[in-house]
Amino acid sequence: MDNINLINRLSSEHNLSDSEFLKLITTSEYDAELFLAADKTRRENYKAAVYIRGLIEFTNYCKNDCFYCGIRCGNKKAVRYRLTRDDILMCCAEGYSLGFRTFVLQGGEDPYYTDDIMCEIVSSIRKNYPDCAITLSVGEKTRETYEKYFEAGANRYLLRHETALDEHYKKLHPNNMSLENRKKCLFELKKIGFQVGSGFMVGSPYQKPDNILADLRFLQELSPDMIGIGPYISHEDTPFKDKKSGSLELTIRLIAILRLMFPYALIPSTTALGTIHPEGRELGLKAGANVVMPNLSPVKVRKLYTLYDNKICTGEEAAQGNVKEH
Repeated sequence: MDNINLINRLSSEHNLSDSEFLKLITTSEYDAELFLAADKTRRENYKAAVYIRGLIEFTNYCKNDCFYCGIRCGNKKAVRYRLTRDDILMCCAEGYSLGFRTFVLQGGEDPYYTDDIMCEIVSSIRKNYPDCAITLSVGEKTRETYEKYFEAGANRYLLRHETALDEHYKKLHPNNMSLENRKKCLFELKKIGFQVGSGFMVGSPYQKPDNILADLRFLQELSPDMIGIGPYISHEDTPFKDKKSGSLELTIRLIAILRLMFPYALIPSTTALGTIHPEGRELGLKAGANVVMPNLSPVKVRKLYTLYDNKICTGEEAAQGNVKEH
């Protein structure tokens, strides 16, 4: 079967056999057709719209010790910070004036932000900006906590599964974390009524094509509203500091594959893509992505939220240089 027929089948059926997916994942010979088909599918579903989400990184404390992450609790060199409710509302005010109508509150799993504190923050944003969507990305919680967030006014929740096979998950995380619980959280979020986003790192340590195939199959099972993938980028203060980072080429190839698998999905072109290549985010958009998430965090803390090395968009220009949301 030639590459045109393979891409046409993925475009129309949104699925392939395991061996066919592995062909697409592991070779560049299909890329040109993939990118054209993905861009066509994106335009058919979203026209030329690119959706802007205002990102507020409100804490870089985290109780977890994930081996790849720069804000892991074991990183004693990290300079920690927390934003107050008023700090966060100021970020929202600036974003709203710039035309943003979705706020994404992202942070480490920080026990300081109890259910009461988080719900107060969410309800304050909801009260002040009733026409805006509120997205949370604060990790694994109990169903009871997720329900409280939802009742307080949060609409969306982002939780990357990171990798769908338990053997690989254990190589990236300490023993007190489990893939089973992460998947459980994702399905519970859907049941509660959240619009759910998931995704995985591309090129993470020990990742093989079979791991990526498992990620695609898990996403088919979950059927999320948003799918966020980005290249793994090493951080000098983690156990993986000497591991090779993921590639631009494989990341944008997978964005295109995901667009054809999930025509309806919101797929961001991430900061990590822009970090590994000066035109990375633009190339992601051309390959089927349709979301960007500029940074609304206070300038003084942007450089402290370092999940990986050399992160871009930490200066004055981060959100202020972006156009009004579609």
